Amino acid sequence: MTAMNFSVAQRPAPSGSTAFAVVAGLACALAIGKALPVTMDTVSGALAPLCASAADGSSLDKVEPIGSYALPNVPGKRVTIVRVSYGPGGFSRPHRHAGSVTATVTKGEIRSQLGGGPVETFGVGQSFFEPPGSTHLVSANASMTEPAELIAVFVADEGAQLTTFLD
Repeated sequence: MTAMNFSVAQRPAPSGSTAFAVVAGLACALAIGKALPVTMDTVSGALAPLCASAADGSSLDKVEPIGSYALPNVPGKRVTIVRVSYGPGGFSRPHRHAGSVTATVTKGEIRSQLGGGPVETFGVGQSFFEPPGSTHLVSANASMTEPAELIAVFVADEGAQLTTFLD
């Protein structure tokens, strides 16, 4: 995993809704052109395996779909954006994702480990990348007292099950 941290000149941090609007806006820009519209019902159905059992850590852990768009310049591929929220001490079971995933922390700190790599901690504004088929052994809130959140952007085949939990 490679961490990236982008610093900005002294100005107030954007609100959570501003960050989500930026991410959603970028995703919409990708969809302009020949992409077919997708309703949130379709997005929710496609994300059901991800959202149904995202974490066993706490009842505050959840995955919410933000959007999903066909990529008009890459036939058969789709970009899907989700918000992953972890309550204090929350985590997800070990899993794999279809396609590539880029995640950016928007609140708190997230501990993450891909198979064969070290456990790393990422703070607000930092991002990490998961190559297709990699095993995500640790995905957890680094705090036992504060919530944490990230935005995950998947690029995968149309109709792919985005998350497969491991036993």
